[in-house]
Amino acid sequence: MKIMSNEQLVAAYRDAEKNGQDRDWAKLLKDEIRKRGINPLKSRR
Repeated sequence: MKIMSNEQLVAAYRDAEKNGQDRDWAKLLKDEIRKRGINPLKSRR
């Protein structure tokens, strides 16, 4: 996997979920997001 910043990682995950084509890639991104402790959802304040 490429080295990505947190913002790039979340954006790639959202894009993969939106397209819904490559489930393995989306799962890999989600696992990395969990490892880093990032919330992939937009916060509503």
